[in-house]
Amino acid sequence: MATKTEKAAPKAAKTTKADEPKAAKAAPAKAAKPAGTKPNALQQPLKPSAELGAIVGTSPLPRGEVVSKVWDYIKKHNLQNPENKREIMADDKLKKVFGKDKCSMFEMNKHLAAHLKA
Repeated sequence: MATKTEKAAPKAAKTTKADEPKAAKAAPAKAAKPAGTKPNALQQPLKPSAELGAIVGTSPLPRGEVVSKVWDYIKKHNLQNPENKREIMADDKLKKVFGKDKCSMFEMNKHLAAHLKA
């Protein structure tokens, strides 16, 4: 009867040709983007409405930065429901954006999208 080390030795020595090139190749360098390419949908600066501008500013911002700034505003003014952190209790400025007193964090982006224009 063979021991465990004797059984494992032949398997460890066995390699395939498909495995060798993967280890030998370096990661290919990413091609630089041409200067004239436009940003994708999440990076494209959008102009906020006057109501949303009162919270995030009036200059055009990418959608991700708008959401970040709205969350900063929510946390700074303690507008999350303490019992359910997914619920946002709107103050006067956010009521103009959301159109209601309370909003879940999942539907917040829908309301923000209505206040952003290209």
